[in-house]
Amino acid sequence: MEIKRINPCARWSDATVFNGMAHFVEVPEGDLSEGISGQLAQIFEQAEASLATVNSDKSRLISVTIYLTDFANMAALNEAWEAWLPEGTAPSRACVKAELANPDYLAEIAFVAAGE
Repeated sequence: MEIKRINPCARWSDATVFNGMAHFVEVPEGDLSEGISGQLAQIFEQAEASLATVNSDKSRLISVTIYLTDFANMAALNEAWEAWLPEGTAPSRACVKAELANPDYLAEIAFVAAGE
């Protein structure tokens, strides 16, 4: 089976699709001074665009790994997460406290979704 790589570069691809499963990671790409709620809004908007690229949507998420720099942001994460997902479609989820590559990032999310 073929592995489809979307916008590959030397370090990563925007998404990879294998056997109908899409894998991609989102970090906030806008104003990083917006706090956790603003950064999550950016990540969710970007995720919806990535999902559309692989002919999927947020109701088809299989699994996510969420990386937070501070568990003090967990309540804001949960509130935003529950508001973003359609009812009854929550994927399996892990949440990890981590130091991220950019010290201004407050969150990073790795997604796995049923795709093309």
